[in-house]
Amino acid sequence: MVNGSGGPAPQPKCKFLFVSLEGLIHDLAWQVQKEGHDVRYYIKAADQKDVGDGFVPKTDDWKEQKDWADVIVFDDIGFGEEADRLRKSGKLVVGGSVYTDRLEDDREFGQSELKEAGVTTLARHNFSDFDEAVSFVKENPGRYVIKPSGAAQNEKELLFIGQEEDGNDIIDVLEHYKKAWSKKIKQFQIQKFAHGVEVGVSAFFNGYEFMFPVHVTFEHKRMFPGEIGPNTGEMGTSAFFSNPNKLFEYTLAKMRDRLAACRYVGYIDLNCIANARGVYPLEFTARFGYPTIHLQMEGVTSGWGDFLYQLASGQKAELKTKNGFQICVVIAVPPFPFEDPAAFKKYSEDATILFKKPSREGVHPGDVKVDADGDWHLAGNSGYALIITGSGTTMEDARKQAYSRVENIMIPNMFYRTDIGERWRTDGDKLLTWDYL
Repeated sequence: MVNGSGGPAPQPKCKFLFVSLEGLIHDLAWQVQKEGHDVRYYIKAADQKDVGDGFVPKTDDWKEQKDWADVIVFDDIGFGEEADRLRKSGKLVVGGSVYTDRLEDDREFGQSELKEAGVTTLARHNFSDFDEAVSFVKENPGRYVIKPSGAAQNEKELLFIGQEEDGNDIIDVLEHYKKAWSKKIKQFQIQKFAHGVEVGVSAFFNGYEFMFPVHVTFEHKRMFPGEIGPNTGEMGTSAFFSNPNKLFEYTLAKMRDRLAACRYVGYIDLNCIANARGVYPLEFTARFGYPTIHLQMEGVTSGWGDFLYQLASGQKAELKTKNGFQICVVIAVPPFPFEDPAAFKKYSEDATILFKKPSREGVHPGDVKVDADGDWHLAGNSGYALIITGSGTTMEDARKQAYSRVENIMIPNMFYRTDIGERWRTDGDKLLTWDYL
């Protein structure tokens, strides 16, 4: 764990255009604006258009603003072709490339690229037919994980981790998916289950090389404490910044030449399983992570506007970071993590976010808007409300700070996990024992 230092001189006031599919990046846009830069923000999804209202200026057509912008920031995969074209025209762009979009969207492609780069991967098998998959598991009994590919992988509740060593639970789930989800799940992967610590290793890339420090993360994906309930994507994360370590060297570092070949600029994460035998990559996130970007904002002390400009222009832009640990806690309301606009309208629409004390330190807006009086209200229809962050010299100190900030929040029907960061006691010991950190 280390502070970054040095790097290029601060940039003058710049114009940033943030382009979003579903309204995920306005907290970062707001931070860049607070640093004195000009910001404009576009959201594509019609039902998320009000997300971020009042925080940053909006635009209804980002392409009309691209000549205005000094830097264009894309917040998700799906913009890769456009981002590549803009870079080739000389525009400064953060996020997206055709290659990295495919790394995340096509699980088999991501795994094959890792293997060709010299990274050890788990055994996996790809299917487009459920009956063939059932036959495979019957012929090769074992514990597996079902991972939808393509657009269906965004439905986080469809990822299923088998518990039975003979694979019978996997067979049952496959037969259920055939009946209920065959129209949505066109391709999927069955991957051999590996025991160990689930850990993410990530860094920013400037088109030529990785920027340091690296970020080591521990995601908490299930809805309830103890990893119980539906997969939400993420209910919170614990993390720290580090010098390049063996986790990084064994995995993500080996992708440097491939990322440089496509001139990718942005954040990239590799979620892994680590055990005494090795580190096995599971999946890429080739974009900003959510809520990871909010967590990084808690731990980074350098200016984000300067950093994004330097990153997009290919400079060596080293982040200055806090020592110690950070955690973030997602505060959600119904219908999260499911899509149900009627439930959102009934239970959560336009609800006011109340603060017991005026301090909003460590409070990051999710699907939120602000009115003329400065009051925060829920927006969009997802129920992804706030991300609360905290820091400390120990993980327990970070937990105490974050949860003390959570106690300051009042939203009708809000819920959150109470155990973010607790796994570090065992996970950290294991990773240190195995010499990965």
